[in-house]
This record gives sequence, structure tokens and C-alpha cells, in this order.
Amino acid sequence: MTFRARLVLAATTAVVIAVVLASVAAYLVAYNSLIGSVDDTLYADASSAVTSHQIYDSCSKPAPGVCIQVVGANGSTGLAQPILSIIPQVRAVADASDKGTVAYATTTVRGTTTREIAYPITPGYEYQTNGPSGPELIALPSGGALQVSAPLTGVDQQLGRLALDLWIIAAGGIAVAVMLGLGVGRTALVPLNDLTRSIEELAETTDVSEPLAPGGNDELGRLRRAFNRLLAALDSSRDAQRQLVLDASHELRTPLTSLRTNMEVARRMDELPPGDRDVLINDVLTQLDELSALVGDLAELSRGELPREARRPVRLDAIVHDAAALATTHGRVRGVTFVVDSEPTWVDAPRGRIERAVGNLLDNALKWSPDHGVVEVACREGTVTVRDHGPGVDDIDLSRIFDRFYRAPAARGKPGSGLGLAIVAQVATEEHGTVGVANAGDGGAVFTFRLPVVPAPPEGEPED
Repeated sequence: MTFRARLVLAATTAVVIAVVLASVAAYLVAYNSLIGSVDDTLYADASSAVTSHQIYDSCSKPAPGVCIQVVGANGSTGLAQPILSIIPQVRAVADASDKGTVAYATTTVRGTTTREIAYPITPGYEYQTNGPSGPELIALPSGGALQVSAPLTGVDQQLGRLALDLWIIAAGGIAVAVMLGLGVGRTALVPLNDLTRSIEELAETTDVSEPLAPGGNDELGRLRRAFNRLLAALDSSRDAQRQLVLDASHELRTPLTSLRTNMEVARRMDELPPGDRDVLINDVLTQLDELSALVGDLAELSRGELPREARRPVRLDAIVHDAAALATTHGRVRGVTFVVDSEPTWVDAPRGRIERAVGNLLDNALKWSPDHGVVEVACREGTVTVRDHGPGVDDIDLSRIFDRFYRAPAARGKPGSGLGLAIVAQVATEEHGTVGVANAGDGGAVFTFRLPVVPAPPEGEPED
């Protein structure tokens, strides 16, 4: 079923239900009003007859018209042939000790629907009636009830005409509902069709730089604005992707050019002295290492677009100690040592990514530390602080140091791809943490990597 059909069906159904409920309510109100009017008339007739003590067991014409009969406390009428059937409501009023009870009932008398009242008569009541030989005085020592009935022929006729009128109104209302539903569906879908055409044109041109008209404050306007935000995010992502390709191409060009030059020299390997051959081979291996590191960093940066790794609480301080041990091994050639000050702290994050981020921070500190220098590493409450004693970061570089492929002028002659700190920033963002850098007062740079802490897992549960 199409959206238009569902909309028309929903609007039509709502109107039909409203019309039917209104018709039923009108019928019930009319029924209760007419029956209430008959009950009032019966009550007035019964009360007048009991008050006047003039009661005549009879039925008026045309039969059955208004019928009256007296029912004793024992349920008898004193007549050879009762005029009205003694229904349970009448017997209950006649037998009741509380003679203030009045009961109404709808019954059928000789095929005609009638409305009856049972009006209480108090014990000791005397009334005059017409007997076979003339007026008689009859006493009811135990009380009883006066049973009066009136035909509902007129009421039934009025209700029948009302029901017919309501059916006609309901049928007309349904027809109007269908037409209104079609009109509402057509009108409501006009802005949606416009939005659909705009999106289809966008799909054909793939030009995400041109936003849609913002629309009004209704739901479709909100949808348009949400779609514009999606287009802006897509456009930004495409720009970032394009820039990444350009930056990667630029970074790859240098080692590839050097490799090409060295391989051209390698064609004349036999003409080179043994010492020059060793230099050439070492240069090629170094350039291959740079390419491998660059490709690895690019792969790490692209992980943000892949499904997330399984995560569980990990000891951040343990990761820091392992990374510091590895960095100390790398720094042994230059005499650089890493001093760790930590306390147990737990974070909920993929262990591999945290190891890579912490390792990049320590590698950066090793790169800028002077020979025989000390790198101070602290880990407390989800925060890793790495402080080196190098030249620090120029003020102009502080705001861009975590950008992809950004390398400060002072770093141009040092090894690296310009992606290590960008990976740290990406991990911090994806794990709801932060990363920052500042210059120490007495020289060197201080990097701060912070992640949300979590409670330690129960004892006995294995660490990730």
C-alpha cells in the first residue's frame, strides 16, 4: 500500500469513526430523552391514581393502550385474568418493606412494546374501584404496588425515523470523508513530492554543496534541515577524503622519488665500491620503512570508518608501562630513558587503539628529546601525561599539531609521516576523551591524553 493510500485511508477512517460515534451518541440521547418523557408521564399517572384512591383495573383502547392494575404484596391481582403480566420488577416493589421504591421496565404486551412502572402502595391503603355490582372499597393491609403500562409505539416510530436520518447522515459523512481524505492526501503530499524531486535531482547530479530550501517550521521543514545537515556532513567528509588523498600523495611522493633514484643507481651496483653499496642498501631499507610506517598510519586513521572493536575495561596504567618499556628500548641508542609514575586506573576502550595512541605519544617525545634526556610519564585517573625536555612547540604550531600530515618547520628534517599525533587525536575523539599540548615553563612539551574512567571489574574477571 502506498503512502498516499495509507494517508487517505487513515483520514477516511478517522472521519468515519467520528460520524458513527456521533450518530450512536445522538440516537442514545434521543432514546433516553423519549423514554424519560414516558417515565415521567407514567410516574405522574401512577402518583395521581394512588393519591386519589380511585384506581380502576383496565386497559384503554386501542389495545393495548394505557393499562392499570393493582398487585398485592403476595403477588396476586384479585382478578380472574390479570391485565398485565406480573414481571419481577413489579413483584419486587410489591413485596418490598421499603415502600419508597419505584421500578421501571420495558416489556411486551400482546406484541406491542410497552413501558411499565411499579409504584409502591403502603400497608393499610384503601382504594375505590369498579366491581361487578358497582363501586367497591378494597383494602390492602400488607400494601402492594400499582402497575401502570403505556405503549411505546410513538417512541419507536420517532426512533425509527431518527435512525433512518442518522444512517443517511452517516452514509453522506462517509462519502464526504472519502473525498476529504483524497483532498488531504493530495494536499499533504505536495511538499513531500517537492522534497522527493529535489532529492532525486541531487542523486542525479551528486552535487552535495547545494543545500535544499530550509522550509517552514513543520515536520517537512525539519526533515529538510536535517537533510541539509547530512549534506553538509557528506560534503565535509568528501573534502576531508580529497584532502587526505592529496596529502597522502604528497607524503608518498618523497620516499618513492628517493627509491626511484636509488634503484636507478642500483643498476650500476657493480661499479660502486663496497662501502657505497652498503649505504645504498641502507637508504633503500630506510625509505621502505618510511613507506611501511606511512601506510600503517593511513590504515590506522581509516579505522574510524570501520566497525568498532570489542571493548571491555582495560588497565590504562599497565598499557603505559608496556609502552614505556618499548620506548626505552628504542631510545637506548641515544641514551633516552622513560620514567613512569602511575596508579591503577581503568578505562573502557579497545586495547589495541589505546596502545597505539600511547605509543605514538611516547615516540613523539623520544623524537624531540635530547640525547641522554629523560621523558616523564604519569598515569592517574584516566589521564596520561607525557613531558619531554626538548625545544617545545612553537606557538604557531600549537593549534595544528594534531592535524593530519601537519609537520612543523622544525620537524621537516626528522623522520615521521605527520600522522602519529593525528591518530592520538582521533582515538581520543572516538573514545569520548581529549588530548592537548602545552609548553612546560622550564622547557619541553607536555602532552595530556585523557579518557573516561570506569570502575574496576570484579576480582577474578580476566583483564583484556
